[in-house]
Amino acid sequence: MGQVVVISTGGTIASRWQGSGFAAEARGGDVLATAAVPEGVTVRVVDLMSVNSARLTTAHQLTLLRTVREVLADPTVDGIVVTHGTDTLEESAFLLDLHHDDPRPVVFTGAQRPLEAPDGDGPRNLHDALLTAATVRDMGVLVVFDGQVHAARGTVKVQTLDADAFADPSGSRVADVSADGVVVHRRPERPAALPLPTATEPTATGKLPRIDAVMHHCDGDPLLLNAAVAAGAQGIVLVATGAGNATPEICEAVEAAVARGVLVALTTRVPTGPVAEIYTHGGAVDLVAAGAVLTGTLRAGQARIAVLSAALSTTDPAGRDRALRHVLGSAPAATVTTEATAAAEATAAPRVAA
Repeated sequence: MGQVVVISTGGTIASRWQGSGFAAEARGGDVLATAAVPEGVTVRVVDLMSVNSARLTTAHQLTLLRTVREVLADPTVDGIVVTHGTDTLEESAFLLDLHHDDPRPVVFTGAQRPLEAPDGDGPRNLHDALLTAATVRDMGVLVVFDGQVHAARGTVKVQTLDADAFADPSGSRVADVSADGVVVHRRPERPAALPLPTATEPTATGKLPRIDAVMHHCDGDPLLLNAAVAAGAQGIVLVATGAGNATPEICEAVEAAVARGVLVALTTRVPTGPVAEIYTHGGAVDLVAAGAVLTGTLRAGQARIAVLSAALSTTDPAGRDRALRHVLGSAPAATVTTEATAAAEATAAPRVAA
């Protein structure tokens, strides 16, 4: 079938007992040795990092993004598999999907049980991911677990321990892996890919953009949202109730944050369904009027990644807002201009009408 590169980042699939609990330790070759490699597939392993995914940082994720780009610069590579911890897999996969413009797939997988567990799910997941990476095209970044193939966008961890760890609560899977191979049901809808972020290293202050998430609840007030702004957050995800509702006081805090150039995205703590402008008196109607951007069916982790990608695209607040709306599917690609693409356009030869 072709060559697949496995990029190993750690997680449960690479975890061994440490005396008091499990932690990522095994190298990618050790993980690969547990799985059956599909016939006709050759595999090369890149040991990128070995991290429990709850400890991942934006810097780690941008290193992974750059590594994927470097691997795909080789035309003999047919696809990539990323082995990753399940805790934040949905965030890393979505980040890569937002910037992925290659027909060759990037397939994330991992395990709910550690490397040497007698009933481990890692070997099957890795086999299925290798098969998917070697055979599908034009589907973006995918998540393969328990014989199911999911689009990165919208897919979240839905089980803390069970093998069927991932699903899109508001959508359906895109394919299945069976004895007959990969059976594709549908192709994900994806906006045009954003350029690779230019700010992929910490700034002079030692930090990449700070993006925080704040959840609303009974008795919720603006204290934590205001604290995030005071701490230097360049973006905030408000995890609201219902279809995207909070209080008038929180609306005022959102308006003040937006006036300072902070991106505010609105999602919900409800597992399924979109956020929508229905209610006033602090509801989504008022939050949108205050400058918050609706995130559709994206939940907190992926909504934060959308805001992060927008913040990495430019330092201009209006440009960040356009980039976020594009990522969320509410603005055409033509309106999205990052600092990198603006510079390229400024030096390009003028177009001549036919």
